[in-house]
Amino acid sequence: MLEEVERWLARRSWSAADRPLERLVEAKRQSGQTVSVVLPALDEEATVGAIVAAIRAELMTGEVPLVDELVVLDSGSTDRTSEVAAAAGARVVHRDSVLPRIPALPGKGEVLWRSLLVTSGDIVCFVDADLREFSAGFVSGIVGPLLTDPEVQFVKAMYDRPLETAEGRSAAGQGGRVTELVARPLLNLHWPQLAGFVQPLGGEYAARRSLLERLPFPVGYGVELGLLVDALHTVGLDALAQVDVGVRKHRHQGGQALGRMAAAIYRTAQLRLARGHLVRPRLTQFERGEDGFVPRTTPVDTEERPPMAGIPEYAERRAA
Repeated sequence: MLEEVERWLARRSWSAADRPLERLVEAKRQSGQTVSVVLPALDEEATVGAIVAAIRAELMTGEVPLVDELVVLDSGSTDRTSEVAAAAGARVVHRDSVLPRIPALPGKGEVLWRSLLVTSGDIVCFVDADLREFSAGFVSGIVGPLLTDPEVQFVKAMYDRPLETAEGRSAAGQGGRVTELVARPLLNLHWPQLAGFVQPLGGEYAARRSLLERLPFPVGYGVELGLLVDALHTVGLDALAQVDVGVRKHRHQGGQALGRMAAAIYRTAQLRLARGHLVRPRLTQFERGEDGFVPRTTPVDTEERPPMAGIPEYAERRAA
């Protein structure tokens, strides 16, 4: 590990307990900053309501007015995600209603990019909607450094990520397979300054709007790696930080879904290394059928949305 990264780990890695809520509320009051929380959601009726309820009950009260707006951005759910989220107290926005002149593409990054148009906070906090046993400390933990340290621009959550076995037991530290097999090797080899991030692909992170609006957003699975690498190049390592928020439990993907995720992440890294064209941005996987193995080919996420600051509708909204 680079000496620079070792120094960064000591200087820019914290625990959520390092900043009590009362300190954050006072820092927010003095700075006048506002905070938006965005939950990108696709068929998450089983978990989204509890997340919304916890944030509203613990971080959106008269005593603890830490979060100013809470938005669930539904990217085309076929279940009751929208109804459950609204009943729990979130403002629900449907992806296709945002920036309708640009047809929406499938993918998490697409939703995060569009969320900048329907939120107003100076600090934007993203939280995945499939978390179980959610703690509001996920939000306060990663928002904290941005409220208390003007030099910090981008904060990732770090946590233990247990993997549930087929027998229902949890294997500590075994989650995040794409992180360990794809993302971490890529970062260590090509962006060694980012080697200190414990969960580079984690879906819980917060950043200043002034930074997010300057970054391109990969539309799919590569969004977390893309934003992290681009933030490094835009504001430098010392403006990045991470906060330990404990344990993250969520729904794990199957092997083939992880393969598609890995391919998209590799493609995102490749674009940032060379900005060249991939000869075949497709991934072929195999499933056993009645007559043997059947190939299934899917496209790899290659689209990226430009920095939001260059979108006329966004500029008009910010000027209003």
